[in-house]
Amino acid sequence: MQANMGLIDRLVRVVIGLVLVAYALKFGFSDTGWNWVGWIGIVPILTALVGYCPAYSILGVNTCSVAERSRGA
Repeated sequence: MQANMGLIDRLVRVVIGLVLVAYALKFGFSDTGWNWVGWIGIVPILTALVGYCPAYSILGVNTCSVAERSRGA
């Protein structure tokens, strides 16, 4: 499993994931009854930590630079 996500992509995923989880925990958000949907935010956080996105592999996308690939980011 080779990294296919660049640094900026990973940072954006972490931020989006944290906002979604905060929504699920109602941290700064009101209770809408749909807050459970925020738990989907765990997926972008995990893919950012691993540096690999299965959907990118299927679609043939790679945002990882050559330098990041060579050091195994």
